[in-house]
Amino acid sequence: METWRCVRRGYGRCVVGRGRYSMFPHHLKSLGRDWTSPWEDLQRCCWSRHISSCMRWPGHYSRAPYPYFSSRHFSLNCRPSCLFESRTQFQYYNWRPDHLSQTSLIHLSSYVMNSEDEPSSKRRKHQGAIKRSWEYLCSCNTDKTTVLEDKNVDCKCEDSENEFDFSVMSYNILSQDLLEANSHLYRHCRRPVLHWRFRFPNILKEIKHFDADVLCLQEVQEDHYGAEIRPSLESLGYHCEYKMRTGRKPDGCAICFKHSKFSLLSVNPVEFCRRDIPLLDRDNVGLVLLLQPKIPCAVSPSICVANTHLLYNPRRGDIKLTQLAMLLAEISSVAHRKDGSFCPIVLCGDFNSVPGSPLYSFIKEGKLDYEGLAIGKVSGQEQSSRGQRILSIPIWPPNLGISQNCVYEVQQVPKVEKTDGDLTQAQLEETEVVVTAEKLSSHLQHHFSLSSVYSHYSPDTGVPEVTTCHSRSAVTVDYIFYSAEKEDAARDPGAEVALVGGLKLLARLSLLTEQDLWTVNGLPNENNSSDHLPLLAKFRLQL
Repeated sequence: METWRCVRRGYGRCVVGRGRYSMFPHHLKSLGRDWTSPWEDLQRCCWSRHISSCMRWPGHYSRAPYPYFSSRHFSLNCRPSCLFESRTQFQYYNWRPDHLSQTSLIHLSSYVMNSEDEPSSKRRKHQGAIKRSWEYLCSCNTDKTTVLEDKNVDCKCEDSENEFDFSVMSYNILSQDLLEANSHLYRHCRRPVLHWRFRFPNILKEIKHFDADVLCLQEVQEDHYGAEIRPSLESLGYHCEYKMRTGRKPDGCAICFKHSKFSLLSVNPVEFCRRDIPLLDRDNVGLVLLLQPKIPCAVSPSICVANTHLLYNPRRGDIKLTQLAMLLAEISSVAHRKDGSFCPIVLCGDFNSVPGSPLYSFIKEGKLDYEGLAIGKVSGQEQSSRGQRILSIPIWPPNLGISQNCVYEVQQVPKVEKTDGDLTQAQLEETEVVVTAEKLSSHLQHHFSLSSVYSHYSPDTGVPEVTTCHSRSAVTVDYIFYSAEKEDAARDPGAEVALVGGLKLLARLSLLTEQDLWTVNGLPNENNSSDHLPLLAKFRLQL
């Protein structure tokens, strides 16, 4: 109270430049020193604060609404009128207190200096773009281990006849409604970069630049899709299919492909919400397309492309596994061939699960024994399982119509030959026991051989790569999986790049580490307009 009485009476005891700020609270002392120091000291102070703000780690957050104050965020011709009442005290520094708004202390990010007044080194740090290079994985000898090469030239392999090359992008573009509903995740961002009118041109610029043949987009807001996204992509030669989330959720998933590369064979949307099953009360969706490559050959194998955005809630692994099983069942139905095999599959999306988690391992290994598994451990997002219930056996009820092998169950009436007598009661009981034992199995399986395009670790340092970064966390949750068989040779974690299985991985666009992203103020920023990075891969289909 004594401090603020002094404020109302004026700052007669405050002598600028001599460090006498006994009447100021601690944080106002710091601001006062910054705003009343010579310009050279101010630059030095702001630069040091900027550097420290870039050194972040999980769980570290600033107490202020924004991570740091920099020279971009205010000019010397401004001061908060709620602090200073006398003009004469600042005549030596050309301060113009009447030019300051009442909200300048709170909304410092709205004050941006002219670029010529800002140190060039800092401007590059704050507004620069991180370069992502192509990592080419090409081996002409299929008997040798594929070697990762980082080049800026196209990968060339021998025997390129009877092969079809195509590229796939998976990108969570961040729905504007979800951004505004979760604004606490973007406190590190300058407000202008969060506006849709700024974000969409950037997103479209990325799509144009990478020029992928297939786009799998998540968090595509319906009104933006109809008014801007679809028309823009169609003008670029894409055919677009879209599935909005059920309920009142205004976003969904889209798969877009180039007319010049593919023909559409079938569109198969998947709704994970089932009103008759209490477990499945969430409005997530998936989308499965069957595409036919446009090639001179008379007959070419089709390609199954799937896209999804699973539930976020880290504590509901039971729902996530069930949603995944429903998507895999649809893929099995679409990609199934008459000879019992499957056509090549590309599975993209935001799975809200981290590398090495049970859900991730299930996709890659094709099996999961979930007996005794806590529901919060399924996605790997929860660090502690204390107080969490264990997954039930089975996870989903029989009336879902999906088996533990993640395929649709065919409801058939068993054919019983007529005999002189009906089945005995002992035979009926034996049949019932067998069915019950099968349904109580805790083993999940699927019939695909899927590998991850990315290794999830920096090949040079071993530091984890991330696909999403905001004020709360930086992790990997986005993936591109593709049909491939596991190699027998020991490889780095997640780095299986098999040549068989219909698809060969030629190249991938490198990912970044959390430290890389914070050097450009995280995501979104001036150049990257989603809180997710786009994933991009080049494949070759053996005809």
